[in-house]
Amino acid sequence: SRAVILSTMKKLTLALLLVFTSTAAWAVDFKRFYKDTDETQRSFNSTTAIDYKTLVQKGEALAKRGSPAAQFNLGLLYDEGDGITEENEKAAALYKLSAAQGFVNAQFKLGVMYGQGEGVIQDYVYAHMWSNIAAASGMELAKRLRGTLEKGMTRQDISKAQDLARE
Repeated sequence: SRAVILSTMKKLTLALLLVFTSTAAWAVDFKRFYKDTDETQRSFNSTTAIDYKTLVQKGEALAKRGSPAAQFNLGLLYDEGDGITEENEKAAALYKLSAAQGFVNAQFKLGVMYGQGEGVIQDYVYAHMWSNIAAASGMELAKRLRGTLEKGMTRQDISKAQDLARE
C-alpha cells in the first residue's frame, strides 16, 4: 500500500542522512565555505552552532557556479529545514541541478521526493526513474527504494520509468 511505501521511503531517507552526517565526504563543500576560519572543525565535529546565513550564502555562490556537491548539500539544508526555513520546492530544484550532473545522492533524494510528493508532485514513475539511475551507480539504498516503489506500480509504469531512466 502507499502508506507502507511512504513509510519505507522515509526510513531509507533517514538511513541515507545518517550515512552522510557520519562521513567527512558529506561536508566537503561546506568545509570549503569556512576554509579560512577555525570554525570549520568546530562546525562539523562538534555541536557548535553553525552560521547558517553565511553557510547558505556561500553555498548558493558555489551552487550557482555549478558545483553538484554544493547544490546537493544546499538542497539538503532546504529539504530538512536544518537551520533555515524548510523549502522543499527549492530543495528539489537544487537536487535536479545536481542530479543532472550525475551526483548519485541527489538522484536518490529526487527518487524519495517524487515518491513522497515533497517539493514536487508525487509521481512513482519519476521516483522509480531517479532511484533506478542512482541504483545503476551501485547505491544500495536506491536499489531498495526502487524495489519498494515497484510494489505499488503497474508493469506498464515500471516499464515507462525504465525507459525514462535510459534517456
